Amino acid sequence: MRFALSTEQLDFAAELRKILDAGQVPTAVRAWAAGDTGRGRALLRQIADMGVFGLIVDEKYDGADASTVDLVVALIELGRAAAPGPVIESAAVIPALLQRLTDDAPARRWLPALAGGESLATITFEAQRGIALDAEIAEPVLVAADGRLTLGVPATTAATSIDPARTLVRVTAGELIAEGPEVEAAIDYAFDTGVLACAAQLLGAGRSILEQTTSYAKQRKQFGRAIGEFQAVKQQLADVLIALDLAEPLVYRAALTLESNDRARDVSAALVVCGDAAHRAARAGLQVHGAIGYTAEFDLSLWLTKVAALRTAWGTADFHRGRIAEALRAAAPADAAS
Repeated sequence: MRFALSTEQLDFAAELRKILDAGQVPTAVRAWAAGDTGRGRALLRQIADMGVFGLIVDEKYDGADASTVDLVVALIELGRAAAPGPVIESAAVIPALLQRLTDDAPARRWLPALAGGESLATITFEAQRGIALDAEIAEPVLVAADGRLTLGVPATTAATSIDPARTLVRVTAGELIAEGPEVEAAIDYAFDTGVLACAAQLLGAGRSILEQTTSYAKQRKQFGRAIGEFQAVKQQLADVLIALDLAEPLVYRAALTLESNDRARDVSAALVVCGDAAHRAARAGLQVHGAIGYTAEFDLSLWLTKVAALRTAWGTADFHRGRIAEALRAAAPADAAS
């Protein structure tokens, strides 16, 4: 499959990157981790003003009614910047879920505020075992399990994440919003949308780690030479670049097949490969930077911890490899074993 972004999509990504670069995201992330979400919310409102949170929201709910590919373009940039908050849930998962319900009352109730950046939302699925990201600041908090969609009631205690900027809150099911077979189908679709969005963020984070590491390798000197001149360092960075370049087409393929029967297979493949590529970038970045790369005061640590958290936030690699294997077995001809 040949695929290339349009000029409009490339321009959109470039403008979004400018806003994020100017927004001092590392400062906002550290403040978010300390419990001060003001800077981060202001940054996310700027992003919302560009239409990011309304990209896949229908026009009747004040959205842009854009494509899933447009959403992926935006989420890659948000991952590249390590933007804080429930971005995946607010921009991708909950719009995908609410717009597939027969009753559009929940969509009318919450989507206009989400699309406009006035609120953030979060959700937990069965695979996440009742844990929702940033539930204490979100509206709504949803629980999707057993074919039922309910409002979530946040608990007072938070689970621990390797990423200090990710506050994981246990929630319990409250008021029933919808239930039934069509709700279960909507939940499955929304979960896969979240998997795709997570893969896009991992790809962006991996790209940023590679850029930061390459820049550092050009400046840091040992034995009178920039360490980037040493073959071992060049080889590591080249391997990372290859891994990221090979992962990118899987993300866009998954975006294009999100409405097809291959959805689960393709989003799982994208997440596994993007997770592995971002992890490879993180390992190389830490090795090239040395111990300074993992210190909390050094910006690279924000991306290292985000990659570590996102790799399992929407299911482990084993879980997704199992889904890929199941899809491939289901697609195999009946006489393949003979």
